[in-house]
Amino acid sequence: MSSVTVRVPAKVNVQLSVGPLREDGYHDLVNVFHAVSVFDEVVAKESDSITVSVAGEWADQVPLDDGNLAIQAARALAKHAGRTYGAELIIHKSIPVAGGMAGGSADAAGALVACNELWGLGLPVEDLMEIAADLGSDVPFSLLGGTAVGTGRGERLSDAPTGGEFHWAFAVAHGGLSTAKVYAECDRLRESSGAEVPWPQLSESLLAALRTGDAEALGARLGNDLQAAALSLRPDLSQTLDAGREAGALGALVSGSGPTCAFLATDADHAQRLADTLTALPTCRTALAAHGPVPGPRPV
Repeated sequence: MSSVTVRVPAKVNVQLSVGPLREDGYHDLVNVFHAVSVFDEVVAKESDSITVSVAGEWADQVPLDDGNLAIQAARALAKHAGRTYGAELIIHKSIPVAGGMAGGSADAAGALVACNELWGLGLPVEDLMEIAADLGSDVPFSLLGGTAVGTGRGERLSDAPTGGEFHWAFAVAHGGLSTAKVYAECDRLRESSGAEVPWPQLSESLLAALRTGDAEALGARLGNDLQAAALSLRPDLSQTLDAGREAGALGALVSGSGPTCAFLATDADHAQRLADTLTALPTCRTALAAHGPVPGPRPV
């Protein structure tokens, strides 16, 4: 096999609860991931070394050196296999960069699946998940897809049954936000408030809404503990959230660490109307309609 192409989805966090700052600098999380139909494609071709190139709207914002998660994933997979392998990785970007939708993690997951196929390793998903957990907190879910509950740093996953399909609009902001800076701002805001930070708890009513496919109930229960920090760093996002709510969104929140904002719609037509409305805002670079849940990375 000389080339493998894998399609891998973005995610939205329908619940992101962040616990107190730990001594190791991380936070315990309760993170309900939901994979949506905004996709990157990762192509792996035979090569003597591991390299990456990127095409697409956000290509100029993606590192091409050792900071690229797809390169890190391919190297980690080769190390796990105990051999020296090469792959020319070509990423076709549609997932926003630094947008809170796990674009880098998706590319890492896509690289693991593509190189596993290209190199004929035949490793089971359990092995790939172990490698993914060392690459970043979002990479294991990007490998899994669907809807899942993440605990620990988000890497310990359990399936969250979902009844039916949910429809979304995503407002992509100008520029990005650093996840590390958003967490640091979250800690600063909490420290300045003086309030005790509670241990993160999974919302059983949110799980019930997912299980029954009740979009209205899910919209009322969307939550993100990083939202206040993202809005502190990017106050203009409040205008985007307000505009989506005024246009009839069932629920609205900042996706992950932002700055992309996610809006739950009643159906596919409503999601597209929301996207059209949001695209016209000066605070938005573009807006996308999508649905979920969708599977994790698959060869195409």
